[in-house]
Amino acid sequence: MALTKPNQQLRRDLKEAAALLKWAGVDLYVVSKRMMATGDEQGAMEMMKLAMSLQETEDKLAGYAGEVKDGRISRAAEQRK
Repeated sequence: MALTKPNQQLRRDLKEAAALLKWAGVDLYVVSKRMMATGDEQGAMEMMKLAMSLQETEDKLAGYAGEVKDGRISRAAEQRK
């Protein structure tokens, strides 16, 4: 079953948001490694927790995008901008 245009857009938006979270998490992880090297272990651990939280949310959004593709989630009407 082909996706409607609103569902295609929903899927693209979810995938884009997931990708942004992924790269933000990667950036936070890199910064936390630098912080660890400078001796700020507490700050580094807090940054790593945040990076892991972003990764969990990324996984959820990617799962939702898959559900849109499978037809289990759909956008009821075209959203106006």
